[in-house]
Amino acid sequence: MVAREQGNQTSITEFVLLGFGTLPELQILLFLLFLVIYITTMAGNILIMVLVVTDRHLHTPMYFFLGNLSCLETCYISTILPRLLASLLTGDRTISVSGCITQFYFFGSLAATECLLLSVMSYDRYLAIVKPLHYAARMSGRACLQLTAGSCVGSFLANSVTTLSISQLTFCGQNGIDHFFCDFIPLVKLSCNDPQLMEMLAFIFSFLFLLVPFLLTIMSYICIITTILRIPSTTGRQKAFSTCSSHLIVVSIYYGTLLIAYMFPTAHTLRDFKKVLSVIYTVLTPLVNPLIYTLRNKEVKEVLRKACRKCMCGQCEPIRCLR
Repeated sequence: MVAREQGNQTSITEFVLLGFGTLPELQILLFLLFLVIYITTMAGNILIMVLVVTDRHLHTPMYFFLGNLSCLETCYISTILPRLLASLLTGDRTISVSGCITQFYFFGSLAATECLLLSVMSYDRYLAIVKPLHYAARMSGRACLQLTAGSCVGSFLANSVTTLSISQLTFCGQNGIDHFFCDFIPLVKLSCNDPQLMEMLAFIFSFLFLLVPFLLTIMSYICIITTILRIPSTTGRQKAFSTCSSHLIVVSIYYGTLLIAYMFPTAHTLRDFKKVLSVIYTVLTPLVNPLIYTLRNKEVKEVLRKACRKCMCGQCEPIRCLR
């Protein structure tokens, strides 16, 4: 990739994340809002991980993937919010070029991993509902580990190619990123290199780790819904759909915002709208995931109630607990 002629311009060494504006009152409000979201998200996802690990009733493939999703969400949101909170609190919006590229690497890798993991979870529901006789054989403990590890390793390795290409770019001229984190499109826009190779890499990466998992998920749910509609009893249909409704809601929120943000043409009029969408899939999705799975899942709610009772009994006298 050959850099364009720069003239008197010098390569920049740091970026400025413009974020959500410069009004002091807005910064304080956003800091408090994002701080509450971050604390709630971490607490909710860590709680799900603890429940999945400690309760034997949740030692099934579906909850194994749910625990991994919660672990992924804690890492995913932690690549963005701590840096955003620090800039809102101190007013320092600068980030080094290397720090920005590092943030993009982990954000892109974790986002791709989540796309693959959500697709794996839909495949798990497909086997459980459409082909229940094959479920135990195809969703063994080893198969679950392989699917989860493959999603993670494949995403990180693939995004290494994109990140390495970005690190070879020369950034010159303006250094303001009109976003609250380091994303692919804002970074490429600030470079003074030919963007064709980067656009091709972005298309390949998005196709493999966004569009393909989305289509596989859609196909799985078409088969699932078709099978559920064939169940004669209303109770049977409700029970079958309840096992995948939470995952379907999460998939709709995450893929919906992600696809709109990256597939719509980049225009000035859509800039603020895409920034709102970015808040949804980077900040709000990790927040609502534990809420959706705990509020809509009977088994998780029952395990949570048992854990709460144990905690309450631990604070009571032994005789009172026996009663």
